[in-house]
Amino acid sequence: MTALAGEDTGIALLRIESTDLLDILADVRGQPDVVDVDLLWKRERTALVQVETTSPPLLFPLWQAGVPVELPFTVLAGRAAWELTTSSDRLSELGEHLDEAGIEYDIESVVEIGSSEADRLLTPRQHEVLAIAIDEGYYAVPREATLTDVAETLGVSKSTCSDILHRCESSIITWFAAEEFTQP
Repeated sequence: MTALAGEDTGIALLRIESTDLLDILADVRGQPDVVDVDLLWKRERTALVQVETTSPPLLFPLWQAGVPVELPFTVLAGRAAWELTTSSDRLSELGEHLDEAGIEYDIESVVEIGSSEADRLLTPRQHEVLAIAIDEGYYAVPREATLTDVAETLGVSKSTCSDILHRCESSIITWFAAEEFTQP
């Protein structure tokens, strides 16, 4: 939930969810670099634990590179999932420190700050075609332009225009459904 890393020690406040809480706590206490484990509260399958360690392996490379991590982050089956906002130079430095520490990692995506969701959903060509279709009135109610009109403006066949717009619509609707219907 929150963490503090220094050169010699690290302290983390962990929310642990598991059916094996006691086994996990015993395992954490048994680690050679763990200095202290305080169970702050426990309810059924959830516990809040403060851990102090002399070797904060996940946080030390972040501290070395000067990269803040967004908290909370999830650790599941030994894999941490981080969201980071930093410069490309610091991201490269973080990679070097992770390599030095022998920590394997994958970068799932890099997004330019200030880019919109549309920039990530659609290709530049799809974005262009969709913008023209909107400007022409293809999506107006009542419709002000036909698919043929949009295709002629673009200088492409009607079937090509239809295919591109269908892919745009599919991407946007799929994104919307994932955002809207997966929220609690």
